[in-house]
Amino acid sequence: MKKICMVLDREFPPDLRVENEIETLQSASYEIHLLCFTRTDRNPEEKSENFNIYRRPVSNFIYKSSVGAITFPFYFNFWRKFLNEILSGQSFDAIHIHDLPLLRIGAEMKNKYHIPIISDLHENWPAYLRIAEHTKSITGRILSPDRKWISYEKRFLQFADQIIVVVDEAKDRLLKLGLDPDRIHVVSNTLNIKKFNPREMHHKNDDIVLFYAGGINFHRGLQTVLYALEKIKKINPGMRLWIMGEGRYKNELVNLSKRLEIDEMVSFLGWQPYDKMIEMLMKADIALIPHLRSDHTDSTIPHKLFQYMYAKKPVIVSNCLPLQRIINESNCGYIYVSDDYHSLVDILSRLDKQQYKIKGKNGNKWVKDKYNWEFDSQVLLGIYRKIEKKTIN
Repeated sequence: MKKICMVLDREFPPDLRVENEIETLQSASYEIHLLCFTRTDRNPEEKSENFNIYRRPVSNFIYKSSVGAITFPFYFNFWRKFLNEILSGQSFDAIHIHDLPLLRIGAEMKNKYHIPIISDLHENWPAYLRIAEHTKSITGRILSPDRKWISYEKRFLQFADQIIVVVDEAKDRLLKLGLDPDRIHVVSNTLNIKKFNPREMHHKNDDIVLFYAGGINFHRGLQTVLYALEKIKKINPGMRLWIMGEGRYKNELVNLSKRLEIDEMVSFLGWQPYDKMIEMLMKADIALIPHLRSDHTDSTIPHKLFQYMYAKKPVIVSNCLPLQRIINESNCGYIYVSDDYHSLVDILSRLDKQQYKIKGKNGNKWVKDKYNWEFDSQVLLGIYRKIEKKTIN
């Protein structure tokens, strides 16, 4: 098996996980054809020796209709036409579907063209929708009902020849749905060390700087950090928080920091290019992943955790199951109870520089020894060899 049709329902690049997977498959002489949409008039085709990208422009209406794809067919129709166009003109050995929404189209293509499919689940999609802001409204609940997505997942995962998840907890969840354990594999969001070599840097004063990078939404839990800072101000007024990113909840956090009278402790840095983000991370003392615990955060893992660990930054995390498991295993940080700022205050008030530097070094070692893409890439190749062997037999 040498030719793969990979389907991604977003702009590409960037996507670190997808880029790592493509690089791994290319290195094993697989030919990758990636299908994605574009909203920015990017080139419809980019071709190289063994990697091609096919982009189709998606209208604003079709793009927004993706929220209600399970109720109204417009988004599915866009992808159905796109895949038929590519698959009818070429022969492929496998279809690799990223994330749950397009698995239905993958199942249709499998039956029509007799091609095995791999379902690559970056996250627990039904659980993600339960916490997503666009599904909180009455319209959102009508267009994207939870019960339909739960049923959708159970139905269409049955068509997948192999299933990829990002953490053990996600595999356990799918096993409870009655899926065959031999079809489920953990390929985590680990770090490609070859592409990450940050330079050691420091900020210029004695403050303890906490660092957060990512989306700014309610479920990211930054409000818990602000409430904790308000309490810690009396104990350590030199503590600082750098927040890098954008999101719908940013204005609420800005106003909250003012009401709590900690705005001098908090810097909202906005969206920054990747290199700038890494520079600010390296200048900080401690990294934060304060996500609110939910069915979603209990079955996924952010790639940035492994960046922080490899960068020798101790990590303070909420007690989401995968985060808690990895921090406990590697002794690379601290765990507080999700949405409980008292629990976080207890950690912040007892920080010891010598101790947290040791934890930072622990994280670096665990990424080198276990939590790196070199390991997960071999799992990915094993999945393709398994499909290839089954196809031959």
